[in-house]
Amino acid sequence: MNKMTRKSGLRLPLLWMKRAILLLLSLWITGILLFSFIPVPFSAVMVERQISAWLTGDFGYVAHSDWVPMREISSPMALAVMAAEDQKFPTHWGFDVDAIQSVLDKDGGKMRGASTLSQQTAKNLFLWDGRSWVRKGLEAGLTVGIETVWTKRRILTVYLNIVEFGDGVFGVEQAAQHFFHKPASRLTASQAALLAAVLPNPHLFKVNAPSAYVIRRQQWILRQMSQLGGESFLQEHKLH
Repeated sequence: MNKMTRKSGLRLPLLWMKRAILLLLSLWITGILLFSFIPVPFSAVMVERQISAWLTGDFGYVAHSDWVPMREISSPMALAVMAAEDQKFPTHWGFDVDAIQSVLDKDGGKMRGASTLSQQTAKNLFLWDGRSWVRKGLEAGLTVGIETVWTKRRILTVYLNIVEFGDGVFGVEQAAQHFFHKPASRLTASQAALLAAVLPNPHLFKVNAPSAYVIRRQQWILRQMSQLGGESFLQEHKLH
């Protein structure tokens, strides 16, 4: 096989790869623009969970969330996820540099922790689960995109509507109905803190069977909510 033939053989796969990348970028950009004002119908994590269920023969599983606007989510719930996951959310530009540096210094560059609500929203909405430098790089780019186009209130709204609170329980409205038999608008501070307490790993930590660790974390979150300033914190930053 001469050089010309080898080049011709490589040209077609490279062309399709470029087209696939351009298509993916176009979908992400379109998604960022559209979801800045319309409800999110599903997330990449929901798609991943749904496909996984089908592959294991579970055809009764349906991954979905019940979208609700921020005005129909209790203020303690909005405050609880910030207190638990990202207390600098109203003021950072998508990344908590101090937290990232702390993790790198402590763990020698391992990819864990330090993800802001903006980063988690980008990952959950557009990317696959797991850890790799490729995914983290794409997550960073998507985070910049949503921070540029969306308001902080919008990011928080999307996050609360797509985050997974338990096995197959997506979004705060579904979680409120499933665990407490009430709408998200009526969640108390204690209930909101319990939901936020399982977010590091909702498949390990259970809202309906909280471990001693989850209870301690719930109490810590409640203290953090108070220290942040409660509802006045949300009003100050126009988040609710």
